[in-house]
Amino acid sequence: MKCWYAVYTQPRKEGLAYEHLERQEFDVFFPRHLKRRSHARKVEDVPSPLFPRYLFAAFDLAESGWRVIRSTRGVIDLVRNGLDPVPVPETVIEEIRSRLDDNGLIRLLRQNEMQPGASIHINSGPFAEYDAIFNAVRDEDRIIALLSLLGRQVRVELPIDSVSPA
Repeated sequence: MKCWYAVYTQPRKEGLAYEHLERQEFDVFFPRHLKRRSHARKVEDVPSPLFPRYLFAAFDLAESGWRVIRSTRGVIDLVRNGLDPVPVPETVIEEIRSRLDDNGLIRLLRQNEMQPGASIHINSGPFAEYDAIFNAVRDEDRIIALLSLLGRQVRVELPIDSVSPA
């Protein structure tokens, strides 16, 4: 009976491992999401692995053909407990697949989806207990807010986890 297993890949070689496992006719699942990347004054959303260095392959552990996975280009090993690969529950794979959009990407929702101009409260850090105005999202982990200091609004960058809607 086929089960899903996590495949551990070389750094940034998930796509290579995916292609080679598919050529070997394994059922492979490589979940990706859009990640915001800033480079050379250009901000763009690029597909990135949902689980860096991991993808999933389905095979029957009773058949000996699965052992070629370990020697596939881009693959380091399977996630194991001792000598045996550890199966990933089917419900986990189904839940991830249920979140795929039309482009085959997973849309990640932020805990605090805020609109520009929304009032926020800073919970931690040097500006803890201040209120500010949400301006924009800088990247996955930081936001830009306007904070009233000394009679004027100052632009500050804050970790997204340190703020909440006011």
